[in-house]
Amino acid sequence: MADKRQLADISSILRIDSLKMTSEAGSGHPTSCMSCAEIMSVLFFHEMAYDTKNPCNPDNDEFILSKGHAAPILYSSLYRAGCIRDDLMSLRKMSSRLEGHPVPSSLPWVKVATGSLGQGLSVGVGMALASKMQSRKYRTYVLIGDSEAAEGSVYEALQIASHYKLNNLCVIVDVNRLGQRGETMPGHDTDYYAKRFGSFGWQTIVIDGHDITAIIQALGESRSSMPTVIIAKTLKGKGVSFLENKEGWHGKALDKDALAQALAEIPQAPMPSIAIRKPMACKIIAKSPSKPASPSYALGTEVATRQAYGTALAKLAKADSSVIAVDAEVSNSTYAEQVKKLSPSQFIEAYIAEQNMVGMSLGLSVKGFNVFASTFAAFLCRAHDQIRMASLSSANMTFSGSHCGVSIGEDGASQMGLDDIAMFRGLHGSVILYPSDAVSTEKLVFLAAQNKGIKYIRTTRPAIPVVYGNNEEFPLGGFKAVKKNAKDKIVLAGAGITLHEALKAYDDLQKLGISSAVTDLYCIKPFVAEKFADFVKKHGNCLIVSEDHYAAGGIGEMIISSLKNTGIKIECLSVKGMPHSGKKDELLDKCGISSKHIIKAARRLLE
Repeated sequence: MADKRQLADISSILRIDSLKMTSEAGSGHPTSCMSCAEIMSVLFFHEMAYDTKNPCNPDNDEFILSKGHAAPILYSSLYRAGCIRDDLMSLRKMSSRLEGHPVPSSLPWVKVATGSLGQGLSVGVGMALASKMQSRKYRTYVLIGDSEAAEGSVYEALQIASHYKLNNLCVIVDVNRLGQRGETMPGHDTDYYAKRFGSFGWQTIVIDGHDITAIIQALGESRSSMPTVIIAKTLKGKGVSFLENKEGWHGKALDKDALAQALAEIPQAPMPSIAIRKPMACKIIAKSPSKPASPSYALGTEVATRQAYGTALAKLAKADSSVIAVDAEVSNSTYAEQVKKLSPSQFIEAYIAEQNMVGMSLGLSVKGFNVFASTFAAFLCRAHDQIRMASLSSANMTFSGSHCGVSIGEDGASQMGLDDIAMFRGLHGSVILYPSDAVSTEKLVFLAAQNKGIKYIRTTRPAIPVVYGNNEEFPLGGFKAVKKNAKDKIVLAGAGITLHEALKAYDDLQKLGISSAVTDLYCIKPFVAEKFADFVKKHGNCLIVSEDHYAAGGIGEMIISSLKNTGIKIECLSVKGMPHSGKKDELLDKCGISSKHIIKAARRLLE
């Protein structure tokens, strides 16, 4: 642990590294690094306990750089602490692990991707919750910029952290006054920040962010009975006269002459030899997971897939203590409440704050929990950026979006998830599962639990008949042939509610003398196109795809792109126009995806 003189020297070294790195790269944010040099120095070389040889030590204190554009000073701190041996001058190069904004896929010391501002505190909430749930002693520190304090997700995180009494969470706000294009709304008014953060039930401490003694004292005071925010008044570009507190320098690297001038103003000192404090080891005996109980539904029984989701999740939680259900205060509709009833310690209420729910779930997943986060499909869309950043963080999380499509009925358009598939399709490495009955729901929930990455399960509101036997299997990337015959002239493909519309159309087409196959597209991504194309070719070479989703980015678009150049005749039916309140069947018909429309499309395609 460094003394105050050493910490001052390290602050200068971190500033010098940040300037040199960004100048060598020709881009970056050196002045944003310079404002937090003393903060980073005290955190990494005096305050935090961590194993410099093992970034995955579960007892390490955690640090999140929410102001991700200050990545150079994070890399410098890790390098100077002996955690990494990368060439700092390789910053932002294609061959380097030191990317422009931190991502865990490049550097294991980075636990989550940052750079989309306002999200780090939510992740910190999840990590702090995990510490308490696992009975560990580590603390979580989050450094946020004053500009990102304008983001609403910050305040979602503030309120839930105080609600759950996360006294193991400390936030430092780098109040350097200047954003990208000029002054922030509060500027240097630290009392304004104190009143704002304090109103959410946090302990607030206002300090000079360049006073090492004050930083040490504030961090000591943060060990209290409530979460703490340290409001540190700093100067952007601190330490260099022509940069300090000056506008126009955000995101600008110094050229050779300016760099030489800047370095001449910063005290030069050798890096002191510092022994980083080791974390307190906690022996946690984890119970080995068991196999969840199999589905037990009778064919033809009507069960909503959202209800089957809750049943499956409760079975998973009973079998595996690492499974956590997080819900945005709609658990009696998503049926995630079944976990709460069975095992309250494995359920977290996130309330109506979906952005924070996703960030918090990311923090929990990073600390080893298998997280299932649920809300209405439509409401996940407001947290798209948080989900995107979770994807960039290589997170292992499952989302469940209930009440999808127009089939929800009378609640109307604002409650209907109609672009959720498109949102999840665009994420790197995502998996999209869309069950069509209770059996497939349970099997797909279990499948999601076994696979890594971002997974999305789309569930429907109305009760629908069970069409599968309890022993049916649903491999990743596959589809199911629910009906087929050697005399088939066309294939009807659906998922969720539209599988049942396709089955109705199948019966009516049979009466017209038209034999058709019916397929369940339960796995939208990944999708084994070759196998599906072979099936369609053997059953008429004509295909109708119907979906309770808008056309853009939906199932039909996926099928068309997957089967291009196959010679298969395809017609896609998706939700058209603006939906309206009404009965399920009225809406399916009005929006062009009912069995009646499937039959008309089939007859057109076969003309």
